[in-house]
Amino acid sequence: MDDDRRSPAAALRLFLWSRLAIWAVALAALALLDGSLNPQRGRWDSPRLHELGRAVDVWARWDSDWFLRIAERGYSWPSSTPAFFPLYPLLTGALGRVLLDHYVLAGLLVSLAAGAAAFAALYRLAAPLLGGDGARWMLVYLAVFPTSFFLGAVYSESLFLLLAVASFLAAERGRFAYAGVAAGLALLTRSAGVALLPALVVFAWRSGRRRRALAAIAVAPLLFGLYPLVLGLWIGRPLAFVDAQQVVWERRLSPAGPVGGIAAAVEAVELRDLSLAFALVALGVVAWRRFGAPYGLYALVSVALPLSFVSDRVPLLSLQRFAVVVFPAFMALAHLTRSRRSRLVTAAVLAAGLAFYVVRWALWYWVA
Repeated sequence: MDDDRRSPAAALRLFLWSRLAIWAVALAALALLDGSLNPQRGRWDSPRLHELGRAVDVWARWDSDWFLRIAERGYSWPSSTPAFFPLYPLLTGALGRVLLDHYVLAGLLVSLAAGAAAFAALYRLAAPLLGGDGARWMLVYLAVFPTSFFLGAVYSESLFLLLAVASFLAAERGRFAYAGVAAGLALLTRSAGVALLPALVVFAWRSGRRRRALAAIAVAPLLFGLYPLVLGLWIGRPLAFVDAQQVVWERRLSPAGPVGGIAAAVEAVELRDLSLAFALVALGVVAWRRFGAPYGLYALVSVALPLSFVSDRVPLLSLQRFAVVVFPAFMALAHLTRSRRSRLVTAAVLAAGLAFYVVRWALWYWVA
């Protein structure tokens, strides 16, 4: 394998320039469309989100307030805080204290650092499977995906993406102890880390030392067990992270599983989310056939989870944001678009959606 295919330099440059472009669009929206700010934003805004002026604070919206609240004060009950898993606010809180209580800046730096590392790791993972050129286009699609701006916001997406890719990278190299730890940390970042476990079990099952590999993967759920333990000691409710989802976001497990989510989305005429779900399923199937069962399993389970846990508010709430960490789907898309024209058209369509969503985000309108 040549150095070009192994080098993360191209991935890091792509992440840097795409974040700068997104930042420019957000600031331009604030400067040119100031009169179009959501008049109801005060319902979700708080002084905690305002720290160093618009240039930085624009990346703290909506759920950022919960992450920052945990970073500053920890968990409480009753509140929504237990729904937000601890690793990202822990890192943000630690860095925020070093930065003299500038928690918004800390959250932004954690997200950007994790996002850059995730792009570099994903390039290393994908290059042997797609080739150097295919891996670069895969990263282009990820960089311009409509909700990819969350990778540079005070949200946990970039940290989760880094840990998910790291677990696959370790498993591909037969380093199952590292894979188990990375998956465990992913579980401590977001509940979607559950989707990693079936994929890693397949990797371990196919290894030469099956029992040892499976035992190493079992570290992941053991690490996650620290979270309910901490909640039990802190607020006396070990399962508060489940209760918060039900009480605040009105999520419930559909008896019909993913079919229940599809039916609810059809009934609510949520065609955009439904179309994305079907696209992710199709790309997951392609990933399975082209890159192997672990990649397909991770993609399909990542879609099945939000389809199964339906919100009474919006059936597939936040699915568009959840999609940005389903990296096998972007690998499959790069595999399917092989001509220069198809790649440019695909990137342009995604980038148009990204620009629209960044403007909405900057103006305090809900995106995902």
